[in-house]
Amino acid sequence: MTKEKFLTKGAGVLQESQAIDTSAGAGSAGKIACLGEDGRFNENMMPAGVAAETVVCKAGVGGLAANDVVYIHLVTTTLTADKADATDATKRAQGYVKEVVEAGANVTVYLDGELPGTGLTPGAKYYLTTTPGTVSATVPTGSGNMVQCVGEAVGESEIKFDPDKIPIVLV
Repeated sequence: MTKEKFLTKGAGVLQESQAIDTSAGAGSAGKIACLGEDGRFNENMMPAGVAAETVVCKAGVGGLAANDVVYIHLVTTTLTADKADATDATKRAQGYVKEVVEAGANVTVYLDGELPGTGLTPGAKYYLTTTPGTVSATVPTGSGNMVQCVGEAVGESEIKFDPDKIPIVLV
């Protein structure tokens, strides 16, 4: 994507400058911001309290893939994110990750916002599945499985993440 450019006056001459789509913190003060490839401002450019609610954890055993739905728990004294799983009622979906992370590395878990996906049906509800970390429009049906709606598709590539707080375990 080509970022828009503008002219600035420096040392008595006009020079071309470019807007930024990611903040470098205080070093970006006074710069002109532009929208990213998704047509939105990068989360790190938003004022405190405006961005998605997140928590930083360690990735659990096996690591995590981009867009995995996760549950958060303590391993000894370390806050850990592992793949949520509809086959175990203690592993209900509480958040999701946007990036691939190796086991033991820090990971940002998003507790709200839009869970990325592909080929989604707008308006359809999506549920945690028996394949750890994944969601589907198909409700799990097996005995002992947990039925937890994680949200509704708001387009072909986004689910408004809003997981049921009290899932149902099938008998």
